Amino acid sequence: MIDLNKQIAALSFPAEPAGLYEPISYTLASGGKRLRPQLALLGAQLFGGNEDEVLPVALALEVFHNFTLLHDDVMDKAAVRRGRPTVHVRWNENTAILSGDQMMIEAYRLLSRIREDKLSEVLRMFNDMATGICEGQQFDMDFEQRELVTLDEYLHMIRLKTALLLAYALRMGAYVAGADIDAQQHLFDYGIYLGLAFQIQDDLLDVYGDEKTFGKAIGGDILCGKKTYMLLTALQKADNITRNQLIDTLTSSSLSDSEKITCVTAIYNKLCVRQAAEQTIADYTNQALLDRKSVV
Repeated sequence: MIDLNKQIAALSFPAEPAGLYEPISYTLASGGKRLRPQLALLGAQLFGGNEDEVLPVALALEVFHNFTLLHDDVMDKAAVRRGRPTVHVRWNENTAILSGDQMMIEAYRLLSRIREDKLSEVLRMFNDMATGICEGQQFDMDFEQRELVTLDEYLHMIRLKTALLLAYALRMGAYVAGADIDAQQHLFDYGIYLGLAFQIQDDLLDVYGDEKTFGKAIGGDILCGKKTYMLLTALQKADNITRNQLIDTLTSSSLSDSEKITCVTAIYNKLCVRQAAEQTIADYTNQALLDRKSVV
């Protein structure tokens, strides 16, 4: 398989203006799982595709994904990403916004390198994916201002914000390799279920993960009152007294950050929220595997 880290490291950008391009190189050099480009290559491999033909799609997906992270970190006021200061902390918010914008342009520039007979359909899928991600991010921000959000609304939001990117990575790779529409759809569905499980796992790790391996501060979702699977499940499972205690803790101005995280985590433990999340992750993973079998 193509060495994606080597390919990403080989991407070159102009030296000037340094304030625009250095944050892009900094972001792409910070590592990460490279899951999205790997899925594009795997989607092609399943149908005997040429990796070199799919590589522009894979690289475009990784650059686009990292662009969304730059803007997400500004909106979430996140200080750490992959164990390093976020771009808006190391530079400033304006730099993070503008460098992120340029990364989106670079993603489309990479995408344009694919075979001409495949470009139109890949662009359509890429644009549908990008629009869905923006819609999901807007829902996510809207939820922060709403007192009541249902689990179904949350699952719809993460389907757009997180799962679509995985699903389209697989589908675009398969399409470029010549897969038929039914096979593309099964891979797409596999990616959706995988993405749902992936995001709920991320929610769980924000509470119970290890900061060194997680790559960002534990408890960030709690401190900003983010509507996650953990919080919404707790609110659904809690009795009135516990629900009020949870809400009061989240909105308290007298508790320190560490105290707030400790108190909310204790409520999650009491309500077995971790176990509920782990079961949901397993359920979505099993459903993804069923769709995978339909392809192979």
